[in-house]
Amino acid sequence: MTRRKAFGKFSLGEPLPLRGFEKYFRIKAREGPEAWKSSFASVQMLLDHLSRFSGSEGSRQSYLNMLKRFCQRTGYDPDGLTQLHKNEVERLIQDYADEKARDQASRAYVNTIIKRLRTFFHVNGFEDLKLQVYYQPTRYRKRPEYIPTKGEVHAMANAAGSIRDRAIILSLWSCGLRVSTLCALNHGDLSDELDSEERFLRVQVFPGMKERVPDACKGEVPYYSFLCAEAGEALRVYLREREEQYGEIGADDPLFHSDWNLWERDERSRKRLGRRGVGLLVKKAARLAGLGEWEHVTPHCLRKAFDSVLRSPCVDGSRLDKGTQEFLFGHILPGSQDVYYDRTKVDFHRNEYSKLDFSVGGVSGRGRDKLIDIGELVRHFEEGWLFVSRVGDGKAVVRRGV
Repeated sequence: MTRRKAFGKFSLGEPLPLRGFEKYFRIKAREGPEAWKSSFASVQMLLDHLSRFSGSEGSRQSYLNMLKRFCQRTGYDPDGLTQLHKNEVERLIQDYADEKARDQASRAYVNTIIKRLRTFFHVNGFEDLKLQVYYQPTRYRKRPEYIPTKGEVHAMANAAGSIRDRAIILSLWSCGLRVSTLCALNHGDLSDELDSEERFLRVQVFPGMKERVPDACKGEVPYYSFLCAEAGEALRVYLREREEQYGEIGADDPLFHSDWNLWERDERSRKRLGRRGVGLLVKKAARLAGLGEWEHVTPHCLRKAFDSVLRSPCVDGSRLDKGTQEFLFGHILPGSQDVYYDRTKVDFHRNEYSKLDFSVGGVSGRGRDKLIDIGELVRHFEEGWLFVSRVGDGKAVVRRGV
């Protein structure tokens, strides 16, 4: 059934319409026998080159978007560009990169432009283009960022505007998930863990997730990590409330759904939350928590905050093995270490993860924070719990008194 939405008409049962860069390069489809075929020979050469590596849709999208902007800037179509003399190609690329630099684009972005355009021309027969890249200092970053402390992350979670947002913030932090990976998670990926009595839920990341969100599994490196006790409890509470509100959650439904009110009510639980939505809710939580640099807090900052926990002393005073740290963070171990690292022992990694200290002030926070119904406050006060904050309608966070 076709209905008018905020951005025009589209059918929810049909594939999404082609994007601007796909139409520009005359690509007919993203799926089926005509998938990623362009009538421009030069573009097809680039697509074939990319498919021989990761085959990532995210890579195709970023390369083609950049090539489209370059074509529009120069006035040539892609096949026309490949007919130019090498000196003219070098001049056009360098002028375009320099123009972006003058427009205050970051040096990393400008160098990426040069790298990707060099790849396009290389696969179309242009060897050894003489191009000047921009010097990029160590740890160079044009966009400022702020890595919240453990206390600030807890404050963000407690200030979240909904139970869903609280679960997202704690999941991003305690698992170190990339935002695309979080968006790609389905309920079925964690259903066995959720049905178990495990306090530290395992979250698996695998290449097949890229079929849901193109950038979901960076470098197609499979790994798994875990959620801390607070994150696991927040996730279970969110899913119970979601089932009460929207009905049963299917295995293929997204773990975190979009609450965009332009979706029909019975559709919202099946609609995947997007990267932009996650970024906005993280900034909102940082602002409501009173962080002075809330504008510079992003989902990736929470991943870096998780890295800080990984490298800090555990609750027993020990530190995780370096290889275990890198594995739980989703990194490839250097040299031959990755080949010999035993990632099959889930119980070992769960036990190692359980030693991490996600608390404030160096006191183990495993199970200290709890999300309850407002009506249960009095009973928890009598048992020694302390009120922390109210979350959404009818819910509160309490903390075990120390």
